[in-house]
Amino acid sequence: MAKLRLNLACWNYDRTRALADGSVQPDGIDLNYLDLPVEETFFRMLRYHEFEVAELSLSSYTVSLFAEQRPFIAIPVFPSRFFRHSCIYVNADAEIHTPKDLIGKRIGTPEYQMTAPVWIRGILSEHYGVPVDSVTYYTGGEEEPGRSEKIRLDLPPNIKVQPIGETQTLSAMLASGEIDALYSARMPSTFSLRRGAAVHRLFANYKEVEQEYYRQTRIFPIMHTVAIRRDVYEQNRWVAQALYKAFVEAQRRTYEDLYMTAALKAMLPWLTSHVEETRALMGDDFWAYGFESNRALLATFLRYHHEQGLSKRLLEPEELFAPETMESFKI
Repeated sequence: MAKLRLNLACWNYDRTRALADGSVQPDGIDLNYLDLPVEETFFRMLRYHEFEVAELSLSSYTVSLFAEQRPFIAIPVFPSRFFRHSCIYVNADAEIHTPKDLIGKRIGTPEYQMTAPVWIRGILSEHYGVPVDSVTYYTGGEEEPGRSEKIRLDLPPNIKVQPIGETQTLSAMLASGEIDALYSARMPSTFSLRRGAAVHRLFANYKEVEQEYYRQTRIFPIMHTVAIRRDVYEQNRWVAQALYKAFVEAQRRTYEDLYMTAALKAMLPWLTSHVEETRALMGDDFWAYGFESNRALLATFLRYHHEQGLSKRLLEPEELFAPETMESFKI
């Protein structure tokens, strides 16, 4: 019997390498792995629905659930997770020394609906007393002019968002002081660790700050999920579970590789120590897939998404994923 051929657009992560090289194959699926950077994948999937399956911004996916015809259905696989305290960059002359100093400032963000800024704004509001509507957001290309929101947004009037000029970039504006700070997933090219640099991080000791945040909340923020085009899913409901199982197996192999001591499989001299330190803080399954272990985290994200005017109503975590992937058989 012929396998169902599906194109998967996803970056080249260690946790998906076994899917890319074919050593893990989803049941009944001939998977064509397209190694694409996330910005390209998101743009092509959200604008044109080019791929049957794709890594997708958790925020963009959540926004898509409010479309009249919902284009995608996700599975509880999270190829990208990232603590984002390290991703708040400030201009050295803006007199921003603590989070509350951000109030009233000009904040760059490539797109308002990006997942990383959703987490940053939510964390700043909930844990540091910086209301989401206490700043003005400037959107546009971080390194290239002309970037726009991938999805049309209908924000409440208290959220102040305006695009930058057609020839401007957020990275250059941050260095020149035209904006005071930047919330972004990518490190801006104008950032430097050298003393006296024009752009630096708000949290210089971000590792300690992020570890303490995890101790308090048990949250390792999810950035991306995996979405199936809904027409493909409706015609082949079994693909959701087949893909989920394959992603889990590919990740399991990476967990093993990270703790292999015969020879280091990643170019980090103290990789073993890093894994042991991470497990001590976060447990063995520190990058958990699946619904139940991530339910509380997802509820926090959905609350932030709604509070920031991106969700028309507060969604329940159960509304995000294909039901076939939220429970399994038992023997």
